[in-house]
Amino acid sequence: MNTLFQLIFEFIKTGLFAFGGGLATIPFLHEISENYGWFDLNTLSTMIAISQSTPGPIGINMATYCGYTTYGFFGGVAASLSLVLPSLIIVCLISSQLEKFKNSRLVQSIFTGLRPAVIGFIISAVVGIYVSVLFKVELYNNTNNILNLFNYKSIIIMIVLLVINRYHKLNPIITIIGCGALGVLLGL
Repeated sequence: MNTLFQLIFEFIKTGLFAFGGGLATIPFLHEISENYGWFDLNTLSTMIAISQSTPGPIGINMATYCGYTTYGFFGGVAASLSLVLPSLIIVCLISSQLEKFKNSRLVQSIFTGLRPAVIGFIISAVVGIYVSVLFKVELYNNTNNILNLFNYKSIIIMIVLLVINRYHKLNPIITIIGCGALGVLLGL
């Protein structure tokens, strides 16, 4: 049974364990989509695109978007607050002891060990999103026609942007606005 309390719990868990910034929330969102079905991988890729192209931290933007699409306004507020609550509590608890922990060999070793794991989780999530954006696996599974596997519009847009960006650095703001408009026009 999917409830608002499950949404709150999942985002508290995400806020507690998503080391490495906003992109580190992607594996947790991927897991949430698989476990609860609140959104699919295409919606997750849309969440990431919107979160990356709007002002503010990507993790908060994605939590707000996920909560809103799942449970409306109160879901958006609950997911956002749930994501930041663990960090807020931890910072308040250790702020007085920060100097002692900052130079601790144990703490430094823990963070050194966490870095490769965070990178691995982010790469895994990015590969999953690329597959969901560039390939139509569900359509291929229904027809077993290899031509139905590829999302040609997305692949062409990606290749064109890579080639253009290779020879001429694109303005990120113009690229985001242009790709958003192109996505709307092409129905991606």
